[in-house]
Amino acid sequence: MATALSSKIKRVRYRISGMDCSKDAAQIERVVHSAEVAPDAVKVSLATHIMTLKVPEVLLPDIEKAVSTTGYLFERIEGEDEAQPEAAHQNPAYRRALWIVVILNVGYGFVEMIGGFFAGSQAVKADALDFIGDGLITFLGLLAIGWSIVWRARSALVQGIFLGILGLSVLATTIWRAVTQTTPDAGLMGLFGFFALVFNVLAVLPLLRFRKGDANMRAVWLFSRNDAIGNAAVIIAAGFVALFGSAWPDLIVALGIAGLFLHSSSSIIRDAQSDLKADA
Repeated sequence: MATALSSKIKRVRYRISGMDCSKDAAQIERVVHSAEVAPDAVKVSLATHIMTLKVPEVLLPDIEKAVSTTGYLFERIEGEDEAQPEAAHQNPAYRRALWIVVILNVGYGFVEMIGGFFAGSQAVKADALDFIGDGLITFLGLLAIGWSIVWRARSALVQGIFLGILGLSVLATTIWRAVTQTTPDAGLMGLFGFFALVFNVLAVLPLLRFRKGDANMRAVWLFSRNDAIGNAAVIIAAGFVALFGSAWPDLIVALGIAGLFLHSSSSIIRDAQSDLKADA
């Protein structure tokens, strides 16, 4: 410990792959703290997927060993601007697969949005916004490949604001529908929820061949899992609407999706602002 304290403090950054929520970032920070690192010496940003350390250099091997036990993939960033693309993103086939994901998500999102109006379902509309949001965020991620940390943080800030706007719009319209209490068409709700599951599967299929070599595939699977949970919630809500003839199951699911939007938005905005401040 004395050797570590006497060693020169060094600022080091790592690119972390596989995080999809603030709990993931907190888990990595806890593991780093277990390597006798002060709480204020480590910052894991969900916005840019960058871990920043200000620690004695002799502690780096222990920290890297501790982080490797979490299952997240990480690589040390050399230099300050770090406009270094990740290996998987250099693969043209991988880029094409991500473009397919963008097209499927945005395309079905608009179709489901129209279906939500026909069904009179807030949950279907919220799920449609989830599709559109995922597609546009993936699109921004494609554009940001190889950008510096500052520009990646700015891109993440845009994503966070966009998610926040989506969440507030879903929340406002859901509250309005709670006042008017119009019961949605349960059959159409279930139908669009089912097709949403199908399109989630179709969006993942182009990426299957990269599931072992791509450092970001864990995140892709987590996003797909979360989307599938939302789709299943829409289908279950449709069943309760049909069973009880009430709009509340639809509204509850819509509020839940709005809450997810707002939670993700606040986490991303907070981390992006922190990263921009650190590099100011």
